[in-house]
Amino acid sequence: MVEVVAARIWQNDTFLICQRAKEKAQGMLWEFVGGKVEPNETKPEALIRECQEELNITLAVDKEVIAVTHTYPSITIHLTLFDCHIVKGVPTKLEHNAICWIKEDEISNYPFCPADEDMIHLLQNKEAH
Repeated sequence: MVEVVAARIWQNDTFLICQRAKEKAQGMLWEFVGGKVEPNETKPEALIRECQEELNITLAVDKEVIAVTHTYPSITIHLTLFDCHIVKGVPTKLEHNAICWIKEDEISNYPFCPADEDMIHLLQNKEAH
């Protein structure tokens, strides 16, 4: 099981989504930015590091939102989503094909990676109740 973190980065009433590079696993699908938690690193520390590496921004991690476990053919991940906001910088696509600010009701317009889809469905069901 691999620990993975993801950031739902808010700016007013929109949040950032990123399209994976074509040559990566799940290429051209959308995701919340993030990555693997390294040994001796907390989940928030991993998220801050990943966002610096991938978007050249500094985050403040606000709160844990939801977590899911997803099994891909080659790996099982435990993915934790955090609400965050930017404290320094402007998102720059250093590793992604595209980045986009969207409103919550626009999320169904974008094909997401399967683990992110799991999280989105859980969140939508939670908010509907």
